[in-house]
Amino acid sequence: MAVSVVLDKALDKAYEDKSLSEILSAPPSALAGLTEKADAQLLEALGVKTIADLGKNKYFKLAATLVELQAKEG
Repeated sequence: MAVSVVLDKALDKAYEDKSLSEILSAPPSALAGLTEKADAQLLEALGVKTIADLGKNKYFKLAATLVELQAKEG
């Protein structure tokens, strides 16, 4: 089943028409709001080179899970 998602607000303009594979291979600065400086910092601090690396990073995954758990609390 094909899935269609509009990502214009989430991506830098240059990546809005790219395939999912191209987006995941792109540097984090392809995400709206991140800069090339952030690319360098993420690479140096966490070894993150691509959006795929960012999504697979254990620290980001843990933080996202903790936020989701808090939302279900209580």
